[in-house]
Amino acid sequence: MVKEQLLDSSARQKRTDLSGALNYLLVGSDHRAGATAEDQRSDSILIVHVPAGMRQAYLISIPRDLLVAIPPAPGYGGGQDKINAAYEHGGGGEAGTRLLSATLTRLTGLRFDGAALVDFSGFQQVIDLLGGIQMCVDTPVRSIHTKTLFTPGCQQMDGARTLDYVRQRYDLPGGDYDRQRHQQQMLRAVLDKAGQTHLRNDPVKLDQVLRAVGGSLTVDTNGVPVENLVLALRSLPADALRGVQVPSYPQTIDSVSYVLLDNGSDGLFDALRGTRMPQWAGANPRWVNRL
Repeated sequence: MVKEQLLDSSARQKRTDLSGALNYLLVGSDHRAGATAEDQRSDSILIVHVPAGMRQAYLISIPRDLLVAIPPAPGYGGGQDKINAAYEHGGGGEAGTRLLSATLTRLTGLRFDGAALVDFSGFQQVIDLLGGIQMCVDTPVRSIHTKTLFTPGCQQMDGARTLDYVRQRYDLPGGDYDRQRHQQQMLRAVLDKAGQTHLRNDPVKLDQVLRAVGGSLTVDTNGVPVENLVLALRSLPADALRGVQVPSYPQTIDSVSYVLLDNGSDGLFDALRGTRMPQWAGANPRWVNRL
């Protein structure tokens, strides 16, 4: 596990404790062998919101094609683009994540309590060490990468099959919205399996899993010791996770496919900045998935 400054100064919440509601930025990179940092885009962008008391948690997926204003950065003058391009314009890696965090703060008014940059390709090893995870396929889809056909039903998947499945968005009824939901389900399934696996009684396997996670993860805990954060989040009940889609809709502009914010997004961002996320979720079931 590498510790870096992943948050832009404009995007950092100025506190170093775990009191009150918490908001973390989780960025999954689509790192590919042989590609340069400047050729990378953020494959997944999630805000993890934990209300005070740590009895619930919300995974808010930011559409990768969301049209936003990206601030200037070294070598980039700023401008309108898809939000996942902020990672690329920032140079990828830690610098790209900082520009992405600044973009999100400009968009939402939200400041973050910490951030993590995850190499989802490295997560394949984590899933395999856990013995695979249970994923429930709701719509048949054929992978554009491996030509594998995923048929409906709950099934055990290894790391490679899981990552292949959660990257699909073409030929799915909800397109990228379905992909967001599947990635939320994967994170829930990994946490569930890690909790079910008796890693404490198998120190060799525990060490392997921790090394695999550490090798795939760069974190910025905003001054809070990692041990304190992990201990606090362990109190979350098993069924506490909810997946949230940002109110938005697809739009083609000059022959380019984008996603634009719906009017309801303001209410979501207000809830994330304050203490009313459970109330917003209850009033907007259309945008909430129980994982």
